[in-house]
Amino acid sequence: MDSLDDSLDDSLDLPLGGAEFAPTRTYLNTSACALLPRRTVAAITALAEETADGRAGGAGSFDVVDEARASFARLVSVAPERVAVGSSVAVHAGMIAQSMPAGAEILFPEGDFSSLITPFTVRGDLKVRFVPLERLAESVRPETALVAFSAVQSADGRTADFAAVRAAAAAHGARTLLDATQSAGWLPLRAGEWDYTVAGAYKFLLCPRGASFLTVTEEAQDSLLPIHANWVTGEERWVNSYGPVRELARSARRFDEPAAFLSYHGAAASLALLEEVGVERIEAHDKGLAARFRAGLVSLGHEPVTDDSTVVAVPGLGHRADALEAAGIVLSDRAGHLRASFHLYNTAADVDRALDVLAG
Repeated sequence: MDSLDDSLDDSLDLPLGGAEFAPTRTYLNTSACALLPRRTVAAITALAEETADGRAGGAGSFDVVDEARASFARLVSVAPERVAVGSSVAVHAGMIAQSMPAGAEILFPEGDFSSLITPFTVRGDLKVRFVPLERLAESVRPETALVAFSAVQSADGRTADFAAVRAAAAAHGARTLLDATQSAGWLPLRAGEWDYTVAGAYKFLLCPRGASFLTVTEEAQDSLLPIHANWVTGEERWVNSYGPVRELARSARRFDEPAAFLSYHGAAASLALLEEVGVERIEAHDKGLAARFRAGLVSLGHEPVTDDSTVVAVPGLGHRADALEAAGIVLSDRAGHLRASFHLYNTAADVDRALDVLAG
């Protein structure tokens, strides 16, 4: 697909996305929540106004939901039939957790995000094991049923060795669950390489809260229980309003939650923008800004977590987040780390502004 503007200079001095973003503060906090593009705000507003006026089709369009589904599928290199829509990572993870047999061993990295972990721990009859992220691949063993981890760790931006984890899981017959919430939208992903992927879309995918995505391989679908099956999950959507659903969708749509239409009308617009700009281009931009920030931190005597990620964390510096916010710079304090996260709307000037405040 063509870029938003093929003539646009990819210098870090310029944002990507053209006039879609106009933040009033220096916003370096996409790992918490993204800025919404103008087109997304317009799509949500249009639907809200149409609904207030008495929209003939009700409160939204399933066709637009399917546009978002297809757009996400292209972004993560799978067929749309492998994508289910929902509202949150916790709901998707909960469905996977409830599908695991009693006594199954689930392997996690220590300190991964709670919405990925807790649906498994509350079962009470699963064997949950935690290991350091750098030892994840070597810790897979024959009794491991599922390896679940985030592509990018929320607290500090670290990434796992994807290839090693996949190889270890395959060698021991374990399924894999990748949480792409902190990576989808800036890191090129091939979701079909994992049995399941989940992604909260309100971060680097630029979508409103209330939109999330689940991908399921055709093989893994057979063992996944559609525990929240509903009228929209039927193979024929419009014949299932009353009584049991006659036949569940043969695709991953059988795992859909009823879509929050305002969120998904916005999501379709946001994902279209990401496709126009291009994930590879966004990756280069975001990583360039992160590298500039890391280098600046080192020059100031700080020791950021070392990783090739757009999420940058500085252990022990989380207390500076309030001072930065007072200066109009929005970052996060996560697990005691000062966490900055860069995306297509950021520039080198944003990085330098944050470094200047930290230096002062």
